[in-house]
Amino acid sequence: MPWRKFILSTSEPRSRQSCPLCGATSAAPWQVAYGRPYQRCGQCHLTFLEPSHLPSRAAEKAEYDLHENDPADPGYRRFLAKLLDRMLPLIEPGSQGLDFGCGPGPAIATILREQGHHMVNYDPVYVPDRDCLSRQYDFVTCTEAVEHFHVPARDFAILQRLLKPGALLGLMTQPLTGDTDFPNWWYAREISHVSFYAPETFEWLASWLGWKLVMAEQSVWIFRKL
Repeated sequence: MPWRKFILSTSEPRSRQSCPLCGATSAAPWQVAYGRPYQRCGQCHLTFLEPSHLPSRAAEKAEYDLHENDPADPGYRRFLAKLLDRMLPLIEPGSQGLDFGCGPGPAIATILREQGHHMVNYDPVYVPDRDCLSRQYDFVTCTEAVEHFHVPARDFAILQRLLKPGALLGLMTQPLTGDTDFPNWWYAREISHVSFYAPETFEWLASWLGWKLVMAEQSVWIFRKL
């Protein structure tokens, strides 16, 4: 398994790190999952991989290349429908949207174009067209991507700039709750999953960026920029 090169002794000394989302110095060593050490912030409740263990872009891409995100796959479409079925009724016909972190198979753009929307794709690995980040959109989708953010403060600030006033942001990620057995959690196994969000983290984000939380259901979070 790729994660074995990150094996860490639980007796190895670990120092506090500043939170990569809110910048607080209240983050402290928390737990080890699949041999990788994580810290938790006491202010925004983000759980994040210690910076010295962050994977390289090449290691991340090698893992992403194994994903099968085929827009024609009915199973993958059903997976994305968790977000899109909740978000589509809130979007005006013919809206301009961007899929942030579209991956190698831009399925969301395909589905939303079928619904009459105008879509742009961005991904730092597969579609690194930063020109699209200089515009604003009626809505932005970001599915199974925020857990990959090495510096969430930077990437959420980008998302904030992409949204027109009143625009929608739809996120999909597995939340980390008090019931989660983190050291054995399947979602933490993937080496590119480095940031995990509690419900309180999204509440902090909404307050910080001036967003209204429109919907929170299971792994789906929809915000409106005020």
